[in-house]
Amino acid sequence: MKTFHKFGAASVLVTSLIGTTAFAGNLAEPILEPVAEPIYTPVAVGTDWTGAYGGLNLGYADIDGDGAADGDDATYGVHLGYDYDFGRYVLGGELEYDKTDIDLGGAASADSVTRLKLRGGYDMGRTLVYATAGAARLDSSLGKDTGEFVGLGVAYQVTDRFTVGGEVLEHRFEDIGGSGVDADATTFNLRGSLRF
Repeated sequence: MKTFHKFGAASVLVTSLIGTTAFAGNLAEPILEPVAEPIYTPVAVGTDWTGAYGGLNLGYADIDGDGAADGDDATYGVHLGYDYDFGRYVLGGELEYDKTDIDLGGAASADSVTRLKLRGGYDMGRTLVYATAGAARLDSSLGKDTGEFVGLGVAYQVTDRFTVGGEVLEHRFEDIGGSGVDADATTFNLRGSLRF
């Protein structure tokens, strides 16, 4: 019986010690470690298109003239321009020269087109979608003529300095070289440009 009382007393003592250890420090305020706040870097919405650029064109032209004065062929050329980025909108100007040798049904040939462009577009980050219009000077075997053109284009920044893109332009020429021949021309150009 004494063993039972000793065992019971030892059990009460051990339970008291464990309980005291378990509840030790409960009256003090808990120490909270500060939680690190994540740092977010804002993502750039647009890319800056401001600056000069120049490059090469490779394309195709389809000319529909009066009577049998029709023809189509490849074109190649150069362009030089400047853009200014206003945030979401971009405005710029460009000078472009395309060389070609289009036989217009045996009646004449088109040799080159020089364009003075105004373009305005929407900055979508690395992509610029734009409309363009201006004056075009046609050099042909019938003579020279200045007409107008309108079109749409897109440019994509592969790197900060190199862009690729494409353009579709619709031209109108009247009384080419005083010959009385009118012509409409549609051109498709693929473009590569270096920005500097």
